Amino acid sequence: MKYAFTFFLLFIFAVQTGAQEKSLTYTVDGKPYEGYYVSPSQGAPLIILIHDWDGLTEYEITRAEMLQGMGYAVFAADLFGKGIRPKELQERQRLTGELYKNREKMRSLLNAALNEAKIKNANTDNAVMVGYCFGGTSVLEFARSGADMKGFVSFHGGLMTPEGQDYSGVRGTIIVFHGTADESVTMDHFSNLAKELEKYKIPHEMTTYGGAPHAFTVFNTERYRKDADRKSWNRFSEFLHQTLK
Repeated sequence: MKYAFTFFLLFIFAVQTGAQEKSLTYTVDGKPYEGYYVSPSQGAPLIILIHDWDGLTEYEITRAEMLQGMGYAVFAADLFGKGIRPKELQERQRLTGELYKNREKMRSLLNAALNEAKIKNANTDNAVMVGYCFGGTSVLEFARSGADMKGFVSFHGGLMTPEGQDYSGVRGTIIVFHGTADESVTMDHFSNLAKELEKYKIPHEMTTYGGAPHAFTVFNTERYRKDADRKSWNRFSEFLHQTLK
């Protein structure tokens, strides 16, 4: 009950503050992107947050406000472009598919988000990246690129390693939160990733939640599972406290 009440207050706060005051436009390869930045204080530990396949929406903004309330600066990045927030399935598949086929562009956009946070004087030397679904897949891509961050956290993201890639160059801890009932990302994918991380001796922690389907943290949807969301968020919070000093 305490968690639900706290979550409710943070959600109301996020809705009341709105995205307009804290949104910012930045440019990557001549194209405008619109992110969202909040910080409780100068030098606060940083979290780069990557959105799902519907783009940067109120969901990510609410999560960013929750994290700010815990003492973290958050830069919610935009991987699609300013004003591009797809609502139709076909458009979501097209936008994510383009980035899955062009991993260099995906990495470039993730690097641009980190650089933009640096421009805002965020503490990029004390930072973790987190993503949801498509965002979780993107976070693991950034980890494989050798990005120098303290942690890479995926909530119900894709777990398959693209052909020609591996985790040998990872420079931070990998955290994966997964639903056992996820039919899009299977337990075989989960197991294979665990084996690969162990092969390269990458610090990692992987948790799966019984009965939780894909996108189990997205509240106000049929897929939402309160217990799995609460447990994964609590562990995520502990990890941040332990990692970002």
